[in-house]
Amino acid sequence: MRYLMALLAGSLFGAGLFISGMTDTAKVQGWLDVFGDWDPTLAFVMGGAIVPMALAWRLTRRGTPLTGGSFPAPPEPKLGRNLVLGSVLFGMGWGLSGLCPGPSIAALGFGHWGHAVFVAAMLAGMFAAPAIRGQLDRYGAPA
Repeated sequence: MRYLMALLAGSLFGAGLFISGMTDTAKVQGWLDVFGDWDPTLAFVMGGAIVPMALAWRLTRRGTPLTGGSFPAPPEPKLGRNLVLGSVLFGMGWGLSGLCPGPSIAALGFGHWGHAVFVAAMLAGMFAAPAIRGQLDRYGAPA
């Protein structure tokens, strides 16, 4: 049941990304070009995501997931160096490529193989991140 729910959710997510245009780099970069030829249509995609997410958060108050197991603990609401640096790097990658992780993988699934370079770079960054974070933590530790 759990795998079926994951397949359904992933398929719905990928189809929504494709239909909304989030897999089209020109559309995403048009959203980011606030001072040029701005395309505000992705605001509807983001706004449309708020309703199901609000419902999902409401359902999490029931205590246990419908498919079993338990919900993860809420993250620490702390604004620190790792969150800021990660957000800046994520935003720079999104602005330069026009894709973020979810849409990039969906673009591959819909035959947009030109995005393979982005996915490869994203995976390389994910594998390198623990070592880089370890270095940053060593330099940031009090003497």
